Amino acid sequence: MIVVTAAGGQLGRLVIASLLKTTPAANIVAAVRDPSKVADLAALGVQVRRADYADPASLDSALQGASKVLLISSNELGQRVQQHRNVIDAAVRAGASLLAYTSLLHADTSTLALGAEHRATEEALRASGLNYALLRNGWYVENYTVSLGGAVAHGALAGGAGEGRISAASRADYADAAAAVLTASGSLQQVYELAGDSAFTLAELAAEVSRQTGKDIPFHNLPQAEYEAMLVSVGLPAGLAAIIADSDAQAAHGALFDNSGTLSKLIGHPTVSLAAAVKAAL
Repeated sequence: MIVVTAAGGQLGRLVIASLLKTTPAANIVAAVRDPSKVADLAALGVQVRRADYADPASLDSALQGASKVLLISSNELGQRVQQHRNVIDAAVRAGASLLAYTSLLHADTSTLALGAEHRATEEALRASGLNYALLRNGWYVENYTVSLGGAVAHGALAGGAGEGRISAASRADYADAAAAVLTASGSLQQVYELAGDSAFTLAELAAEVSRQTGKDIPFHNLPQAEYEAMLVSVGLPAGLAAIIADSDAQAAHGALFDNSGTLSKLIGHPTVSLAAAVKAAL
């Protein structure tokens, strides 16, 4: 029995799609806050159970009978450590043989503001006594390609990563990695540093957009505070804008670079190319 938490989210759905290639639907549990939003998964034969990270009783019900659990990190910044501990504790009570957690690339040394909650979760997982696998995911290429429509419309791509190289991969790549770990029959590593095969700068991203659209889309590098203010001005919540601007600022110094090739080795195929990611987004 494999339980995937936050299964209604973008990553969770992709993990379940990947699991379904090799695992009977009846052996997969989609643990979600609102079961009504994943009726399509239930129609495929996947078990759907209510699970709220802030409600330990719901987690006990959701993880009942679980042999393996994928804890997809919460998106509630500032509350994630306790929420993650709730899931870890429930996995202990359920007697799970493995808990895999979607952490952050190089979490133990990361300078990203996002790193603190991931490090605290990793510490809680180590202290739990559970067998675990840390899926230290690098950046999703979609973090950048989601805004390409706006960049094309405004004639420029803005960001704050300077000349930093970003080893991004697609959500589907990271989902395949999670599925591979959850279905592995042999021994597992405890830490996986997962990142794209080829890194790019935001100037290279802008150049690829220019090539595919036939329009001149330059990259405008902004100071962190200015980039954060710009994100707020286009409607992002202040807290999220601060996190994104900080992440770009740290990426300028290499915080989102990794050339280990661990991800493609784990999933058995190359990670998405920049050209393919841009084409899909456009």
